[in-house]
Amino acid sequence: MKALANAHTQHKDPSPPRADVTPRTLPQEKTAEGVSVDYTPKEGHEWHVLRVSYNRIDKARKMIDPEAALLYAPTKKTKKTIDGKKKRITVPLLPNIVFIYATPEYIRQLLQGNDILSYYYNHFTKTKEGKNPPLTVPDQAMRQFIRITSVDSAHIVVVEPKDCHYKSGDIVRVIEGDFKGVTGRVARVLGQQRVVVELRGLCLVATAYVPKSFIEKVRTLKEHDKGLNKGEQLI
Repeated sequence: MKALANAHTQHKDPSPPRADVTPRTLPQEKTAEGVSVDYTPKEGHEWHVLRVSYNRIDKARKMIDPEAALLYAPTKKTKKTIDGKKKRITVPLLPNIVFIYATPEYIRQLLQGNDILSYYYNHFTKTKEGKNPPLTVPDQAMRQFIRITSVDSAHIVVVEPKDCHYKSGDIVRVIEGDFKGVTGRVARVLGQQRVVVELRGLCLVATAYVPKSFIEKVRTLKEHDKGLNKGEQLI
C-alpha cells in the first residue's frame, strides 16, 4: 500500500452555499497524487496515532514499508507572508501527528530505536495495569476523517469541544457538495453550520459550511452509541 496524500481535484460548484467557501472535490479513485478514502481493509490492521518529531513527516514517510503499512498525514492550506509577499502554503492539519494503518506488531518494530516516531497515548483510558494505552482510531471514524481532510478547503478546522455547539444529537450524512459522503454530527462552529467528526481521544474536525438541504438524518445519537457498543459499522 502507498502512503496516503491529500489528493486534490478542483471543480466549480454551480451553486456554492457561501461566497467565502472554496469548493473542491474529494477524489473517489486512485490518482497520481494519492488514493481514495476507500482503502482496502486488512485483517489485523488498525489506525495507529503516532507522534512525529517537528517537521520530520517526510522522513517518517520514508520509513514505512509500502507493502505492510499505510501512512496518512492530513494537511491544510494557509496564507503566510514570505519575503513581504503573501503566499498560500501547505502545512500539517495536526502538527506532529501522523496516522499509520498497520498491525500492532509492525508498529512495535517500527518504533524500536526510532527517534522520529513515538506512540500517542490515549489519556482517557487505562489498562488493568493502570497505564494509558497507545491510541488507535476505529476504521469507520478514520474513513470519515479522511473524507473531510481530503477536501482542499481552508475552512476545514480542528475545534475544541467548547467551541462546537451541537444542534441536535442526530447523526447525519452529507448528500451533496464537496463533503458528500461525510457522516457525523451537525454543529454550529465559528458561526456556521458544519458537520463534525470526532476522533475520540484526539480531536474534533469540522467541515466547511454545509447547508441544511445538503444533509440527511441517519439515526439518533442514542442509536449510534448503542450500535457502537455492539461493534456495528454505522458510519
